[in-house]
Amino acid sequence: MRRHTPRRLRTAPLRTAMAALLSSALLGTTVLAAAPTGASAAGAAERPTQGSVEKRRANTVVTPGDFTGFGFDQCLAPEQWKMNRWLNHSPYLAVGIYISGDSRACREQPNLTPRWIATQLRRGWRLLPITLGPQASCQPRFPRYGDDETINPRPGNNGRYYQARRQAVAEADEAVAAAKALGIVPGSALWYDLEGYDSGNTHCRESALAFVGAWTERLHELGYVSGVYSSAGSGIKDLDNARVNRPGTYTMPDYIWLARWDGVANTSSSYVREDGWRPHGRVKQYRGGHDETWGDVTINIDTNFLDVGRGSVAAPETHCDGVPVNRAKYLPLKPRTSSYTPPRGQVRALQCLLKEAGLYGGKLNGRYNARTVAAARSWQSARGLRVRDRWNRPSWMTLLTAGDRPVLKFGSAGPAVRRVQRALNAAEPDTKLRVSGVFDNRTDRAVRAWQSEVGFTVSGVVNPESWAALQAGKR
Repeated sequence: MRRHTPRRLRTAPLRTAMAALLSSALLGTTVLAAAPTGASAAGAAERPTQGSVEKRRANTVVTPGDFTGFGFDQCLAPEQWKMNRWLNHSPYLAVGIYISGDSRACREQPNLTPRWIATQLRRGWRLLPITLGPQASCQPRFPRYGDDETINPRPGNNGRYYQARRQAVAEADEAVAAAKALGIVPGSALWYDLEGYDSGNTHCRESALAFVGAWTERLHELGYVSGVYSSAGSGIKDLDNARVNRPGTYTMPDYIWLARWDGVANTSSSYVREDGWRPHGRVKQYRGGHDETWGDVTINIDTNFLDVGRGSVAAPETHCDGVPVNRAKYLPLKPRTSSYTPPRGQVRALQCLLKEAGLYGGKLNGRYNARTVAAARSWQSARGLRVRDRWNRPSWMTLLTAGDRPVLKFGSAGPAVRRVQRALNAAEPDTKLRVSGVFDNRTDRAVRAWQSEVGFTVSGVVNPESWAALQAGKR
């Protein structure tokens, strides 16, 4: 995460704010604005605003949580309008942000506020909060400013690098205070950025390992998950060697974030054994600083691939006490004739979905009878479709996608992904996606194929434009 920016000093207001928040943050409390009094207070308590409800919901989100997908990191947290454009157009769903550390290049973070954090979490971004504090004593680029420490390399009388450990505890305390002040809740991962160093320098290497071990221990005491970013060829390799050859000498981080700019979007490297931090314990920065443009917005970033928590997973769901609504194909339906009988499984799925929409109150018997047809016609009328007794693919698409419209892309998971997967199966009979609720490679390809077919920009992102077309039955 090497960043070359002009020297900036931490501003006095930030120091003051951090000091004011330190004690409350470490105690797990939240600093709030003064509450209204009297009748106004009672009214406010009885009638929470939509914004306050969304903020509280966002402030319970553990980040990055369970996720397999793409992310980026950059020096300055981008302005909100840039984050919005990248959410709607880029492949990224995770973002690294520098929240603390005297040695970070961007000490000032004008956009990084509790509101910014809550907004990203509410909209589905996965956050990677980064601390760049004391660096290895043999790292030639540090100290960066002159007032930032480096890791103390002295082993001490017992050879346990007590001073380095003490520094790590202080850095973890400050990182947790910063995280809580921003609304990043316990259970989230906080990442220490340990830039590459000379692994052949014994005291430099061992003090750095002692530092990140104590960082991990302190984060655990404070209720957070520990992550360590470093060069694959120094910090990560040294951690892995200590894990295998000297187990118990240093506490290992929960996650590793390896910098290996090989251009390969995975979490592997020859510098770390494949059994380490598996499964779902790795992030890989596979490309260094470069400009990318999405939605006409250019940002200088590093690119990453994440596989953390349990990976991207979707909770199971059921409909109508077990009626199967996930189909590899959704067939056109029409009333029964002497030569045609509507498939019962298809009709039951339709009856169930119309029942969930509040339009069908009959039995889920798989018969395309008058009551089912009436409900289908009601749906067609409400959606501006041609009203008739037949039920076609566009009608299926509108029903299958009904609901909210979160931005979805590779790595997304949940009920909205299932709705898109079902709709894509309805749009094209040869798609045959597994309706898993996880936006995987096959789903990405199917979204791109559908976007190409309907004349959209091919991005693999189900953004508001794509949602509108899916919910209109466009194919």
